[in-house]
Amino acid sequence: MDPLTHGLVGSIAAQSVNREKDLKKPAMAAGFFAALVADVETFIHMPGDPLFNLEVHRQFSHAFLFIPVGALISAAVIWWVMRKYMSFRELYIFSFAGYATHGLMDVITSYGTALLWPLTQTRFSWNLVSVVDPVLTIGLILFVGLTLFKPRKIYLILGWVWLFFIITLGWVQQQRAGSVMQEITTERNHAVEKSVVKPTIANRTVWRATYISDGRVYTDGIRVGLFSSPKIYEGESAPLIIPEEEFEEYRSTTLYDDLQRFSRFSNGYLVRHPEKPEIIGDGRFSMLPTSMIPLWGIEVDTTQTDRHVPFLYFRDAGDEVREPFMDMLLGR
Repeated sequence: MDPLTHGLVGSIAAQSVNREKDLKKPAMAAGFFAALVADVETFIHMPGDPLFNLEVHRQFSHAFLFIPVGALISAAVIWWVMRKYMSFRELYIFSFAGYATHGLMDVITSYGTALLWPLTQTRFSWNLVSVVDPVLTIGLILFVGLTLFKPRKIYLILGWVWLFFIITLGWVQQQRAGSVMQEITTERNHAVEKSVVKPTIANRTVWRATYISDGRVYTDGIRVGLFSSPKIYEGESAPLIIPEEEFEEYRSTTLYDDLQRFSRFSNGYLVRHPEKPEIIGDGRFSMLPTSMIPLWGIEVDTTQTDRHVPFLYFRDAGDEVREPFMDMLLGR
């Protein structure tokens, strides 16, 4: 989830536990700040190991067990500014409420969040809302603004209602897109081993449906308009990369270990970049829902098996991506 949306939800949470009228603005400010602190791990890097930051992102700082610690860190950082408005106990409560929303807001998106770390490294992802959702954010800005400057609690309640409405709408749209995907796989006579249906950027109309069947990864774009019949945009497919089979001879090397790490992160959806065979990417993500060009991947060099693999991004948003995406979004 983007930082602004995180902060807005954190401010609503903090005000929801505030019982003092005079503390409204300081409480909401504390909640806003605390909701951003969890992403401090974005700046944690390990020289020479590009996958480390990928693994630590949305990991320990987003886990349920870390919430008390994260709230304490947040409160300690802003205590010097906030001490004239409230006690440290009050600041900690507001920070706790704001910080606690961060992991849950991330889990409704598509990247994956390790909520139960360190008990398990499993990344949970509900795939209900895009990482950037302008409709959600604009609504929250409105209700947070009204809550901040108006005395009535109804605006605070409406902020929560708006958030849960958008999440529920995302679930409904996801179920519709999932039903269409089942029809697609039935028509193709594909036995689905694993599948994921996720929203595309900044909307809940066009969805990317990706599944694994008989050693291949398939992806399709599915448009589920609110007042129109679903529309299918047939996508591409690629052979599934299984490190244990394709890279068996490199066991006990850094290269093989990194392939295993990236496979776990990608939930097994490994494919080769169609234009760069040395790149193995995460088949769940692409700039277009119909494309097998991964949004990110690792560069495999079997001549340097003792070195960590480079991690690369492929975020090409040129006309060749924007135009077909807009066509799908508009149902053309």
